[in-house]
Amino acid sequence: MRIVAGKWAGRDLTSPNDFRVRPTAEHVRAALLDLLGGDVKDARVLDLFAGTGALGLEALSRGAARADFVETRPASLHALKANVVRLRARDVTRIFKRDALPFAAALEEGAYDLAFADPPYGSRMLDRVIESWQTKRFARVLAVEHERTHELPGKGKRRVFEDTAVTIYRLSAR
Repeated sequence: MRIVAGKWAGRDLTSPNDFRVRPTAEHVRAALLDLLGGDVKDARVLDLFAGTGALGLEALSRGAARADFVETRPASLHALKANVVRLRARDVTRIFKRDALPFAAALEEGAYDLAFADPPYGSRMLDRVIESWQTKRFARVLAVEHERTHELPGKGKRRVFEDTAVTIYRLSAR
């Protein structure tokens, strides 16, 4: 796994040796960040269920100002911290060892410009994150990855890649 574009393009990322971790495929991550376009530049980014941190680190590589990562699994935290150090990104990142659902629910409106959520497939955790976002818009843009067959609440722009889909929710059209 590697960073696809931006100042760190081609740099390898560490992945945990944990069958439960499903890093976002490079082509999906590239397409998602391309869809976000200008939303990334100078953004305050939140990466919920961060895993290796690939989504947030890709955003930083493409010009985001800061990224916060939320993760609980020890193997993923170890990989995430290694990736932040490898890219020398400690001064523009924060890592929270917390459960993503209460973390998102406690956020203030407008806390971030861009938030990513990529929880385990098959769980309903994503629905809960979206409901939190719909209640208290903690980011201008919420970009989520999910199974193609997972029907999400609300209206977002959806793009499908084989068995994976990404949906982007926005406060208002840009």
